Amino acid sequence: MAQDEKTMKHEDCKHHHKHRGGQAGGAVYGLGMIGALVYYLSTAASFWLGLLGILKAIVWPAFVVFELMKTLHM
Repeated sequence: MAQDEKTMKHEDCKHHHKHRGGQAGGAVYGLGMIGALVYYLSTAASFWLGLLGILKAIVWPAFVVFELMKTLHM
């Protein structure tokens, strides 16, 4: 009896996941990250600057938003 109740409860819980346009944003972020990585690594003069370049490439959207807000005087 307990097994039947557990099965019925599981069947009553239906999960519907809808993805809306998240793939395009991920593609833009990924391409931007690759471009930033190439730029920062090509301009690095030492190992530590290269390591810093890798970290900057990961968080490049934060730099874009910061510069945009600075430009718009926000």
